[in-house]
Amino acid sequence: MDALFIGHSYIDVTMLAPRLPQGDEKSIAQDYAVSFGGNAATAAFCCAKLGTPPDLLVPMARDWLAHMFQDMAATFGLRLHTRRVARSSLSFVFPHKGQRSILRARDDHYLQDFPRLDIASARLLHLDGHMADAALHYAKAAREKGVLVSLDGGTLRPGLLDVLEFVDVAIVAMDLCRKMGLSEGEMLDFLKGKGARLAGVTDGERGLLWREGDGAPQRQPALKVPSERVVDTSGAGDVFHGAYCASFLERPDAPWREHFDFARAASAFKVQHLGNEAGLPSKADIALAQKRLEAVSMDELVPAADALDG
Repeated sequence: MDALFIGHSYIDVTMLAPRLPQGDEKSIAQDYAVSFGGNAATAAFCCAKLGTPPDLLVPMARDWLAHMFQDMAATFGLRLHTRRVARSSLSFVFPHKGQRSILRARDDHYLQDFPRLDIASARLLHLDGHMADAALHYAKAAREKGVLVSLDGGTLRPGLLDVLEFVDVAIVAMDLCRKMGLSEGEMLDFLKGKGARLAGVTDGERGLLWREGDGAPQRQPALKVPSERVVDTSGAGDVFHGAYCASFLERPDAPWREHFDFARAASAFKVQHLGNEAGLPSKADIALAQKRLEAVSMDELVPAADALDG
């Protein structure tokens, strides 16, 4: 096992339409995609597409949607470890003008305990805060064995603050800042206080504000994708996490700003494609995005005072 990702699994149905029907209306979508979904799950598929298929621990039912997910995982070379639930989880995603609405049906009532895996040979553990008991168990085990722990802190989920005690790279979303009543700068301080060696906050088009250790905060803006090329922003953050994990696994001694530069280009590729599978970039796609899309230089440091005012 080289890496283990833990989170919730979905089948995503993404539909592109100018408007959603209301009442007793019917309408025809312009396009659709059916794919895997879930934060850590999508990140795992992205990591696999970029050359390092990880192990993936997710809830799994015994139904047709689960068969679909298993087939998708096998196609990408993912090694699945499952925890029984009664029904598969399903998401309907509706992208529109750079935003997206999501309707989900989720089963997180587990019918069995999570499997115990040997992660002694792993180099990375990536969590999204779902399955809190499994996340905490493996975060503790990773800390004991010197395995790097990465967290996608999208929002405030049960048990998240306990897991943070064992996280090395904590990248959270602005939604978590809002839920906790913290500014970006205050969140960086909070994450460092929890023990994170590298802390970051993602905020859509503004990109990533991050800090490593006691260093100055750095603003790494998102690559500027022309609005007419933005198709589906759903999953872009998950691809970001999967891409920096893949970059770390391939080049563990590279600076983190290079891992994040790689990841923001991956995210820029994702938003130009409908659905998660079509939005998974190859290394060549990322290199092309880095070359063609305009961005503020990743070498530009934001002075700490300015960043914390953010």
